[in-house]
Amino acid sequence: MKHTDVRNIRKEVLPNGLTVITEGMDHVRSVSVGIWIKSGSRREPAKTNGITHFIEHMLFKGTTSRTAEDIARQVDSIGGHLDAFTAKECVCYNTKVLDDHVPIVMDILGDLVLHPRFDDADLTKERGVILEELKMDEDNPDHLVHEIFTQNFWKGHAIGRPILGTRETIGGLDRNTLFDYYHRCYEPRNMLVSVAGHLDHENIVGLVDRTFGALKPRRREKPGPRPSTHSKIALRHKKHLEQVHICLGVPSYPLPHERRYACYIMNTILGGGMSSRLFQNIRERQGLAYAVFSELNPCSDTGCLTIYAGTSRESANRVVESIMKEFRDLKENQVSTEELRRAKDHLKGSLMLSLESTTSRMSNLARQEIYFGRFFSLDEIAQRIEDVTAEEVITVANEFFRPKAVACTIVGNLTGVKIGRKQLVC
Repeated sequence: MKHTDVRNIRKEVLPNGLTVITEGMDHVRSVSVGIWIKSGSRREPAKTNGITHFIEHMLFKGTTSRTAEDIARQVDSIGGHLDAFTAKECVCYNTKVLDDHVPIVMDILGDLVLHPRFDDADLTKERGVILEELKMDEDNPDHLVHEIFTQNFWKGHAIGRPILGTRETIGGLDRNTLFDYYHRCYEPRNMLVSVAGHLDHENIVGLVDRTFGALKPRRREKPGPRPSTHSKIALRHKKHLEQVHICLGVPSYPLPHERRYACYIMNTILGGGMSSRLFQNIRERQGLAYAVFSELNPCSDTGCLTIYAGTSRESANRVVESIMKEFRDLKENQVSTEELRRAKDHLKGSLMLSLESTTSRMSNLARQEIYFGRFFSLDEIAQRIEDVTAEEVITVANEFFRPKAVACTIVGNLTGVKIGRKQLVC
């Protein structure tokens, strides 16, 4: 299927090294603005694990000219929505407003990012908030199983450590440490402003230049070493849990890998929707789980394909056995023409739908710039999906699903549950 897709994307780099990218969308009235910092939690030293996320929290606590309440009121008064997140490889502060309000919101976002107060009293309060966030995650078993899996899978590397940090590391962060790290990361060549919606490119560049143009470049941090993966089996006994939570995974491709489209197709077939093999076999035919799916977690230089299932203690072994059977089947038998067609249409449909809002376009622009340094049209991506063959899917499956590469984490009441290397043969 052909899409008349001419994306109105323009890019400019300010004299201080900050990159501005815009995408004009004439058919909408909203504008989404994102300020991206191109270093996430994977840049952190072990002893300050969680500092990137802590800084993100502190930036909302007030600036040298606005209180936290001023920020909230000003954004609310224009019907806007202000948010932020910290990931392994980036931090993003973003907002969505009507086109008339872009100058106001650019001023607020710029103030937030450039002039944080890092007040000691706020720091103490926010430390408490983050410690509660940590407890919340510890109480959420499907989050916990992924967290333990990640820490073991990339053991000894910052990418495996929790984005939130730990009680110990959060407890040890003071104002000077936060300020020092903030100044090292929030420098113009490490920043990207991405804007999508009803806009004029020159106006946006002018606003960004007025807001961020005076920011001075600093010495850039060298990227850390590439992470290696570990196929560890970890069992965490939690007697009070009703379900056993299983997370299985194998190394997969980094985000910019040439064969990523075949990888997306294989993931879709395996566990990427209601017609996927895992869902149909484990939930529909056998009735062993309510939630079962596979997902890809690609980064710039590594990646992981994980399968999650929540099941009863009695069914845990059968679920693992069923997952291994699906691995073997993908390695040994060619995917049918009909199943391949379904996976391609599912992927293309999801992609088109995901790019309907200004927020998703803004995010898509930033990620393509960060990971590829170029922009792919929807036609180009659709064609790359279309070009994937059944033979490529088998090749990827054989590359990924090797018995010695399978890592496994299980959390729950594990009385009588025995999972070892013997059960992970695929």
